Amino acid sequence: MKENKTDTPDENRGGALRVLQWQMRTTGDAAEALDRVEAGCRRARELGADLLALPEMFCCPYETAGFPVYAQPEGGEMHRSCAALAQKYGIYLSAGSMPERGGDGRVYNTAYVFDREGKQLAKHRKMHLFDIDVAGGQSFRESETLSAGGAVTVFDTEFGKMGLCVCYDFRFPELCRLMALKGARLILVPAAFNLTTGPKHWELMFRAQAMFNQVYAVGTAPARDPEASYQSWGHSVAADPWGAVLAQLDEREGEQTVDIDFAETEKVRAQIPLLRHRRTDVYRLEELPRG
Repeated sequence: MKENKTDTPDENRGGALRVLQWQMRTTGDAAEALDRVEAGCRRARELGADLLALPEMFCCPYETAGFPVYAQPEGGEMHRSCAALAQKYGIYLSAGSMPERGGDGRVYNTAYVFDREGKQLAKHRKMHLFDIDVAGGQSFRESETLSAGGAVTVFDTEFGKMGLCVCYDFRFPELCRLMALKGARLILVPAAFNLTTGPKHWELMFRAQAMFNQVYAVGTAPARDPEASYQSWGHSVAADPWGAVLAQLDEREGEQTVDIDFAETEKVRAQIPLLRHRRTDVYRLEELPRG
C-alpha cells in the first residue's frame, strides 16, 4: 500500500477524527477480501486512526451479473466478519458497500458502519441506481439486478453526526442537503467512478458537495484493476467544508489519512451561514415519510 508521508500516529491533533482511506483492489474471494480488510484495520491502529473507510463493493467484482451471486443477508459471513474486525481493532469501520440479499429476496448495494465494539451503527441501501449510457463512454445498468433503497442515513458517533451514502447517490444535491440538515458534519461515500465519469466529475463533485453543504466529504474508491471488466477511477479523496481537497490518491492500491475537526465545520458555517440563510418561506426541502 502507498503511504502518505504526513501519516504520523503521534501527531498532536486534539479532538480531531482521524480517517484512514483504504484504496484496496477488490476481489471475488471472500477470504482474500477479509485479509485485505484486516490489513487495513491493523494499519489504522498503527496510525492512530479512529475510522477505516473501505470502497464500494470491496468484496466482489463490480458487475451486475455478479451481485446476486455474491449477495449475503445482513448478519451473513461478510457482515459478521467486518463487525468482528471493528471490535478486534477498536475502530469505527465504514465497511464500504457489499451486495445484500434482503428479506424480500431483492438484492441491494448496501453500506454498513460498525462502531469500536462491533455494533452496527448505520446501514444505507444505495437509493439512486447507476443506470447510465454515455455516448462513446461508459454504459452500465445496476437496475438489471439491484433494487433501490429509500432512506436518508445519518448516525451518531463520539465525534458527532455523520452521513452515509453510496457512489451515484452523492451526485444528487437534495440527498446531500438532507443529510446536512439532519446534522451530518461528515459524509462517508464508498464509491467506484469509472474512466468516463471519474476524470470529469469525481473531484469536482466532492469539492462542490462539501462546499455547498459545508461538510467534510470522504470518498473511498477501489484501486484500478486492469483485468476487471469495470475499470475504477480510484483517486480516493477527502474535501473540507471550504471545498478544498485535503488529500487524494491516484489509481493504484494505496492509503491516506485525513484528520477531521468538526469544530472547523461550525467555524465555516458561522462565517458563511448558507444553511441558516435558506429562504424556507419561498422554498423547502424535506424527507418524505415512508410506508
